[in-house]
Amino acid sequence: MINWRSTWSIYIRELMRFLRTAFQSVLAPVLTTSLYFIVFGAAIGSRMPDLGGVDYGAFIIPGLLMLTLLGETTSNSSFGIYMPRFTGTIYELLSAPVGVAETLIGFVGAAMTKSLILAAIILLTARLFVDYSIAHPLLAVVYIMLVAAAFSLFGFILGIWADNFEKLGIIPMLFLTPLTFLGGTFYSIDMLPKPWDTIALLNPIVYLVSGLRWTFYGSSDVNIWVSFGITLAFLAACTAVIAYIFKTGWRLRA
Repeated sequence: MINWRSTWSIYIRELMRFLRTAFQSVLAPVLTTSLYFIVFGAAIGSRMPDLGGVDYGAFIIPGLLMLTLLGETTSNSSFGIYMPRFTGTIYELLSAPVGVAETLIGFVGAAMTKSLILAAIILLTARLFVDYSIAHPLLAVVYIMLVAAAFSLFGFILGIWADNFEKLGIIPMLFLTPLTFLGGTFYSIDMLPKPWDTIALLNPIVYLVSGLRWTFYGSSDVNIWVSFGITLAFLAACTAVIAYIFKTGWRLRA
């Protein structure tokens, strides 16, 4: 049986932490995304041809949304579990009658809520710069939640692995952000010359960006079911790793 009271407590705690740092967690990424829209959507986009029948300014919206979500979800989740380890309050969680399921549902649920709030704000901000429509809004919400859940768990693993603040920023800064920029955020993979179009498919972020772009416009560089499959596989792998961490106590009781 799941202890829903404990789950709710973890969920509210993480959500309140997000709201207390709203300037960093919401305003900063929205301002950064707005600058991308101004530079690429308005200034450069007006000189770019349509991509697959989609205006360039609208074409980059899913990529920019994914760029923000991956970075913020991973960073928030990793910081959320690292600070209890850093301050020693992690032992309160470990000694409480709270299982792995309650912990994950609380952390992941908060991350998914934060991602939906952030995505809604970014989409509203995008309206100020470009006109766009979402072909499959329900699937878009489901896909955003899946990605948020997967990278919340990934950030959770990162926060347990890191033993200093520098390590918390290594993965998002040196890997996630570059891979997202190279994952078709500002261009279609079909635009790349050979063999780079094939090499680009080795980048896992390509499938995430393409999946979200399909929910917006009904077309993408990669089959939508492949994108969903990779996202679910990554989610399952992260869940298995965290279950192992809690079972063995790796870095939790050190």
